[in-house]
Amino acid sequence: MKIANSLVWSILLMLGLLQGPAVLSAAEKTSGKLTVEQRLQRLERILRNQSLADIVLQLQQLQQEVQQLRGEVELQNHTMDALNKRQRDLYLDIDQRLSNLRSVPATPAQITEPPAVPTPEPSGAPAGPIPAPIQTPTGERPAVVSPPDPKQEADAYQFAFNLLKQGRYPESIGSFRDFLAKYPGGSYEDNAQYWLGEASYVSRDFDTALVEFNKVLEHYPTSPKVPGALLKSGYIHYEKRNWSEARELFNRLKQEFAGSTEARLAGKRLQRMDKEGH
Repeated sequence: MKIANSLVWSILLMLGLLQGPAVLSAAEKTSGKLTVEQRLQRLERILRNQSLADIVLQLQQLQQEVQQLRGEVELQNHTMDALNKRQRDLYLDIDQRLSNLRSVPATPAQITEPPAVPTPEPSGAPAGPIPAPIQTPTGERPAVVSPPDPKQEADAYQFAFNLLKQGRYPESIGSFRDFLAKYPGGSYEDNAQYWLGEASYVSRDFDTALVEFNKVLEHYPTSPKVPGALLKSGYIHYEKRNWSEARELFNRLKQEFAGSTEARLAGKRLQRMDKEGH
């Protein structure tokens, strides 16, 4: 009992030194002596106040950590958006450079005159009957369709492409459709068809984008845009949770276009699908 009282007095003395007179009640201030029960009550109040202070401190620390984590997440999201925009801009810039190379006119050394056809000298009657000119049902000669102006074609493609670079996706979709209708079979037809699908893809109109990318695969099987159309079609099936179709397209990319950037990205998406259990 003496040991217990000594221990209590020691604790009270230490807490009293730490807390000061603020912890004394009105009754304790008036009385010069404290009973054992009063001392225990005083000790409980001190411990209770200390526990509440610890809890408040822990809550403040947790709030600070949550705010810090939230800031880091926002910073990472901003960084990812910037990287995606940078990647799209680089991709569009490369396509523009390739398009400019295709539109460079031939040098004089590359232009050759067609071989001259010798005109036979008249020598009496002709060797055979002279074919009559082809007449239309109305008796008029058929109109000769002149090929489109290469400069106008390049300008129209560049106009639609610039709209895509600026993020004006609805306008670029309309411009690419007008281009394909006005210049069928032109030098930029496969590119325009691919970017028409790309504009729908970034607008998250996945059904329309899938139709446009399939046109690239069907009508331009030798185009350099085929790997990109396969990859984006696989991405669309992944977003639509069509796992078997997505896996089929990614595997086709790895087999038919091994070593390409699109095949490498397809391999990464396949690894992600394996981890996700798809």
